[in-house]
Amino acid sequence: MPEARNFYARGSAGSVIVCDTGPLVAAAIATDPDYHRCVELFTGLHLANRPIIVPAPIVAEVGYLLERYGGSRAESQFLRSLAEGDFVPMELTSGDYARMADLVDQYADFPLGTSDASVVALAERLDVPEVGTLDVRHFSVVRPKHARTLTLLPEPPRGRR
Repeated sequence: MPEARNFYARGSAGSVIVCDTGPLVAAAIATDPDYHRCVELFTGLHLANRPIIVPAPIVAEVGYLLERYGGSRAESQFLRSLAEGDFVPMELTSGDYARMADLVDQYADFPLGTSDASVVALAERLDVPEVGTLDVRHFSVVRPKHARTLTLLPEPPRGRR
């Protein structure tokens, strides 16, 4: 893991974002329809020195999907980007898992699922309003405890809201 940085400075350069699976996979696969939007998102966040937090369950899901759709090289490049600090993996706490269980119960009609619930739980714990996701369907409906709504990045293209 990279050296500790001030992840919690809200509202200024350096404020964090919690990232879901979709943008990480899309940015790694040039044929993905969201490739350019996601590469631009990560480029902008890195230029603004904004840490990109990736919950542990998302790391596993991204690794699986990259190997499946992009091959071992894409998967290893993602793992290397974690090792080099381009993305910051974060373990969950017992409190996060309890909150995830509540979210999965609350949104059972979706279903929300473990991965999405981990993003919401971690965003709540870190008091982060912005989430990197392509999953507008789920994340636009979830009502976190720490904010009225989550701000979804990259912004959905017209017609996908």
